[in-house]
Amino acid sequence: MEKAFDFLSENKDVAFGTVENNRPNLRVFQVMLIKGHTLYFATSPRKEVYRQLQENPAVEILGMKGNISVRMSGDIKFDVPVDIQKEIYDTNTILSDLYRSYDAMVYCSLDVKAIDYYDLTPRPPLLEHYDL
Repeated sequence: MEKAFDFLSENKDVAFGTVENNRPNLRVFQVMLIKGHTLYFATSPRKEVYRQLQENPAVEILGMKGNISVRMSGDIKFDVPVDIQKEIYDTNTILSDLYRSYDAMVYCSLDVKAIDYYDLTPRPPLLEHYDL
């Protein structure tokens, strides 16, 4: 299970799927911070994804590089402490290019419920599934 989190700490760009009206919505997001088994994300409060997450917090993410992919699913929570919000803003320079200050954004954490770790390199391919 730890190798899935290690993979996402090195490969931060993920497909981020939400649900609206029983239809999937995908976009590319960046994992902003990982602490233990918690993933943190940031977005604008004006974006559609924010509204979708408030209506339905169920999320699935998928990261891939080479023959390895990691999929995680769970529910988003918006109760990110201010010190973590500031850490995210201060350590991800792209955010200061897009937003005037840390409090111009909304921050959320993924409460991971399931993980799939795929490695297509070995024969047979490796699939590890974890329920948390």
